[in-house]
Amino acid sequence: MRIASYNLRYDSMPDSITPQQSLDALPDALAAPTYYGAKGEQPWSTRRIKVFEHLESEGVVLAGFQEALVRQVTDLATLLGDEWAWVGVGRDDGVAAGEFSPVFYKKSAISLISNDTFWLSNTPFDVSKFPGAGSFRICTATHLTLQTGNKPVKFTYLNTHLDDQSDAERRLAASLMLTRARYEAATTGGPVIVTGDFNSPSTGTDSGAYQIITGQIPPVAINQTFAEKYAVPDGVLPNFVMQDLKAITPRPKISGEYATYTGFNAPGDASVYTRIDFVYGGSNGKWTADAYKVGSSLTDDGVLASDHRPVFADITLQA
Repeated sequence: MRIASYNLRYDSMPDSITPQQSLDALPDALAAPTYYGAKGEQPWSTRRIKVFEHLESEGVVLAGFQEALVRQVTDLATLLGDEWAWVGVGRDDGVAAGEFSPVFYKKSAISLISNDTFWLSNTPFDVSKFPGAGSFRICTATHLTLQTGNKPVKFTYLNTHLDDQSDAERRLAASLMLTRARYEAATTGGPVIVTGDFNSPSTGTDSGAYQIITGQIPPVAINQTFAEKYAVPDGVLPNFVMQDLKAITPRPKISGEYATYTGFNAPGDASVYTRIDFVYGGSNGKWTADAYKVGSSLTDDGVLASDHRPVFADITLQA
């Protein structure tokens, strides 16, 4: 399957333009654009078409988004049509307020078994924010079945967006997610995939969350109720970690860009570029990383679909 992780940039410039109006306003495909005519951030009503085109042209069957307000979720559902379904909740109330970390899946390839949401805080089963964090933060957890191939394969998929201000929140979040991922690997016996904007690069002073989930440093203490609910017996997967697919994929099959965050900077201004969006696979295995690519959000007309770039991974699952 081909999976995508994509931070959409929240709809910070809302307008009343419908998806159909955006489609009707598309220019003649044979007409040359004004190269780099657009500058900086554009409204979501313009950017959403670019996101839709990415998913369609890349043959994605599973996508985890971040920073999607409810309008953005419903817009993508409209553009993708009845071939797709999605799950997720707004992080501010557990319903529709605030940003979602939704999971979209193509129904011909993937079916949903179950899903839930937990908050990346000291009280993960309640709508809650970590002290000092800039925002409420959530993880969307799903149990899915990949229907392609000779035999359907059940797997677990977690999608998230960690805090941009609090390193302590990011470390706690990574610890919660690692606990849940290990539990899923132990109890289902199947593959575990994690995607998200970690706001934590793989190196440097802000890399704590990345180091925790990949096993380079120990997790921090988490909520006892959560730890008990997702505990596994002693000796079961004791060294379980999440593996960065970019580190696992054969080098000739890694393509595209390096940075996943670019801001809405003009071409050539790399002052804020960094790699903070990831696709991980559980160290219990039953998957292989076949290809990995960071796409471009920039098109010739100067429109940046987001201040992040989409991350694509080709993954083969084993029953």
